Amino acid sequence: MELSLVLLLVFFNSVTTQSLSSHSEHSALFQLRSSLGIKAKFWPRKSDPCSSWVGIQCQNGRVTGINLSELERTRVSQLSPQFAVDSLSSFSFLESFNSTGFKLPGSIPEWFGFNLSSLEVLDLRFSSIVGSIPQSFGSMYRLSYLRLSGNSFTGNIPVSLGQLSALLVIDLSDNLLTGTIPFGLPSLNNISKIDLSSNFLSGPIPPGFGSFLGLEFLNLSNNSLTGSIPAQLGNLSKLVELDLGFNFLSGSLPGSFEGLVSLRKLVIANNELDGWLPGNLFVNLTQLQYVVLSRNHFDGILPRFSMSNRQLRHFDVSGNNFTGHLMNLTAIFDVHDVFFNFSSNRLYGNLTSSFGKFGLLDLSNNYLQGAAPNDSGSNIIISGNCFLSLPGQRSSEDCKMFYSHRGLYFNDIIGVHPVGSSLHGTPKRKHRLTYVLVGVFGGLGFIILLVLVLVVLLKICGKRNIEQRGTANVSPAPEGGTIEPPKASFAFCPGESFTYKQMLQATNDFSDTNLIKHGHSGDLFRGTLEGGFPVVIKRVDVRSFPKESYTLELEFFNKFSHTRLIPLLGYFLEQEDEKFFVYKYMPNGDLSKCLYRPIGLKDASIQSLDWITRLKIAIGAAEGLSYLHHECNPPLVHRNIKATSILLDDKYEVRLGSLSEVRAQGGENHQNMITRLLRIPQSGEQGASGTCTSSACDVYCFGKVLLELVTGKHGISETDDASTKEWLEHNLPYISIYEKDQVAKIIDPSLIIDDDLLEEVWAVAIVAKSCLNPKASRRPLMRHILRALENPFKVVREEHFSSARTTSSRRSWSATFFGSWRHSSSGSGQTNRDVITALKQSGRVGSQSSGMHESSSSRKRFSSEIFPEPIDLQDIERQDYNHR
Repeated sequence: MELSLVLLLVFFNSVTTQSLSSHSEHSALFQLRSSLGIKAKFWPRKSDPCSSWVGIQCQNGRVTGINLSELERTRVSQLSPQFAVDSLSSFSFLESFNSTGFKLPGSIPEWFGFNLSSLEVLDLRFSSIVGSIPQSFGSMYRLSYLRLSGNSFTGNIPVSLGQLSALLVIDLSDNLLTGTIPFGLPSLNNISKIDLSSNFLSGPIPPGFGSFLGLEFLNLSNNSLTGSIPAQLGNLSKLVELDLGFNFLSGSLPGSFEGLVSLRKLVIANNELDGWLPGNLFVNLTQLQYVVLSRNHFDGILPRFSMSNRQLRHFDVSGNNFTGHLMNLTAIFDVHDVFFNFSSNRLYGNLTSSFGKFGLLDLSNNYLQGAAPNDSGSNIIISGNCFLSLPGQRSSEDCKMFYSHRGLYFNDIIGVHPVGSSLHGTPKRKHRLTYVLVGVFGGLGFIILLVLVLVVLLKICGKRNIEQRGTANVSPAPEGGTIEPPKASFAFCPGESFTYKQMLQATNDFSDTNLIKHGHSGDLFRGTLEGGFPVVIKRVDVRSFPKESYTLELEFFNKFSHTRLIPLLGYFLEQEDEKFFVYKYMPNGDLSKCLYRPIGLKDASIQSLDWITRLKIAIGAAEGLSYLHHECNPPLVHRNIKATSILLDDKYEVRLGSLSEVRAQGGENHQNMITRLLRIPQSGEQGASGTCTSSACDVYCFGKVLLELVTGKHGISETDDASTKEWLEHNLPYISIYEKDQVAKIIDPSLIIDDDLLEEVWAVAIVAKSCLNPKASRRPLMRHILRALENPFKVVREEHFSSARTTSSRRSWSATFFGSWRHSSSGSGQTNRDVITALKQSGRVGSQSSGMHESSSSRKRFSSEIFPEPIDLQDIERQDYNHR
């Protein structure tokens, strides 16, 4: 009896706690339902909010948590969403408010912090919020988690946030914040994570950060921070991840960093740091898994490594001035599945005859000599060194000069050709390659011979086509052929030959005030020639960059020209150690600097490009890439497409820069066939210099540029790291050809657009998503992308024609774009997709299945002007979409 009574009381208590008892809170929830336009299926009117409403948490009959992240608005409310949450002030017991991914455009009012002082969790990530962070947030004294990333907050970080002594996590990343970091944020004694990355913060790193002894995560990357790294950061013995990359930090790395004994990830890439690394840095930091110190000015001998550090998985110190004999480093190589990148330094000496096992070792662009390693179990990249027996190495003169300056002996005897090591940057897998070579050696030889015959035949046919069409330079190439590059009117390279004195005068002796940035192929300086003509001068230190990097660029400008490529005005090549290139000055800089620009002396506000200009930029960049991919012979790959390589003149006309990495595809189709036979992995997505090998990779990188234009998300085209991938995974689902309103959730809130412009933005987002297909072979060609951007309404608008069955020109586009993603969908649509693939392989592309009427011939001609004739996928796509 007593047990039954207890159970009854427990049941009664559970029922009462799940029912909303406060009349004022009940009324406030319905006000919130109305102001936000929540669909009735999520918040039904005739049910108790605590027990039936999605995202509502209650305790003791009062609302303690509101989560909007899984909710949807009605179609009407999606047209004019706002930060309409005034009724939140009625919830005096509210502990958590989460709107991740739920669009709340507008600014946060000051009352928010004062009236919600009981909040412990405030999560407003990716909510399209603009304006400044209210000072009143400092009144939320119980706040433990403050996450505001992925919005468009402007202005300074409020000093009042330093009063939040209970704060554990503060994430203000991916916004437009300016000014300096508040000194120390003094009261954050319990803080464990600080993420201020991808903003426009300037000034030094506060030394007060070193007092947060419980800090485990610190990310200040992708800002404009200056000064030295505070030595006090070395006190953070619990710090697990430190990312200070892509700033303007200078000075040396503090010796106190040896005290970061818990550190697993260290990223300080792309700064201006110099000096030697602390001697015991890698001896004490035995937990390190990921190290990136590339693109700084570190020099001296690399410090010793700990033999007990078996956690290491990625180590990149490329693009510095490290020197020394490589024999000092061989102890670290016996680590499984590790990527080591020592490229573009000054390492010298002979390689050991045997290495341990690791994922990849990049020793390119150093001064290693002698016999190349004979080790079939290693994946080694050794191009750009002094192995005279191999192709793609430094000249004998460069190597002799380097060794003689250091009083070292240079062995110019031709060494042994390596077995199993990668000479051109493509690692091979030991076991697979061995089995294939043993099993199909004869067949492979026959295939190679057949490929050579096909290449010769294709060249003969191509020449005949060229003779029939002429040699136009800028106009689009006809379908199915290539255009011969324009004949050079100079013997060596285009432009004027300058003198070293002119280079010095133009740049004020290459002063720091004239320095634009440290580029991936040399330092860029502003310059002014005689007569006041502005230019950009690139200084290439041939000791730090391989000789072929500038000779190939000269060869490119010698053979190819286009209005969408940055003009090379001249050069100076007489210096032994330095080469100089003179380019036309672009008044508006690059897209990364131009998408948002500070206004006013204090940089308190931000101005963004309007949509018309953004679309103009997208089309201009697509024209340049289309020229490289389809009008050059052989087809070329840019390999470094991102916002910083898209340069803009005074009228926002595009000129593609960063052309030093352009390479020929070199018979891509045949190479891909051989690659598939050997099962050698290809790089389909990477955009980093040197890893992009096909036009599909350029398309992938261009897709991220398009998304940056659509969403205003700063920096997503610059990297392919985990945070970028997470952002893409979160936002790409909002892009659908059947849901225009969904894309409004990710559009840059600073854009002012009407309904027609919204359709343009929607169309460009669709094109961007098609470019980001995980499977390289299913990404659209650049000439198709260009046509889509030039005719965006044809991507999304249905046009009816006189046929027995309603048809749409959009089917042509969806077959090219959306048909390429369907492989990633799940569900019953897979069978239909397999049928489509079979139809394509059988040559029935464009025909409709039995029982369907053919479209009119005029309609077919219209579609073929845009894309090759497609298969009808619209019904299948709709089924897949409804199934999801």
